[in-house]
Amino acid sequence: MAYTIDRYPCEESPRLGAMTLQPTPESVPRARRWFRKFIAPYNPACSVDDCVLMISELVTNAIRYGRADEPWLVRVEWFREETSLRVDVHNPGFPAGVRLRRPDANDAHGRGLLLVDSIAASWHSGPSRFGGTVVSFVVADAWPS
Repeated sequence: MAYTIDRYPCEESPRLGAMTLQPTPESVPRARRWFRKFIAPYNPACSVDDCVLMISELVTNAIRYGRADEPWLVRVEWFREETSLRVDVHNPGFPAGVRLRRPDANDAHGRGLLLVDSIAASWHSGPSRFGGTVVSFVVADAWPS
């Protein structure tokens, strides 16, 4: 199946959900819609709009910079970690390629991680357990303690 959604009850797993997306531009709005729909039952206290913006930026980067010799997918997962929400975006690119840029005012691209850096409590990039790269962000106080 080209697109999948997995949901996990909070009591059984810290992973609340996951989606697998084709590396095409149409997957960016799909990721926004699906995250909104599947995070809603968990009633987070954080800004879902901010989360959707950061997911949009990271999925866009995953599609733009992911590389593989065979067909590949972008995977998005979201987790509850105590009172925080963590979102991971996986692609088959190289972890060394992820960097925070400071684009000029007239640059058309390069603001995705800058937005994540300014909104999230923290963010991280490194090797993905699926191979390639994972870029994650954490939103603090997403749920009351």
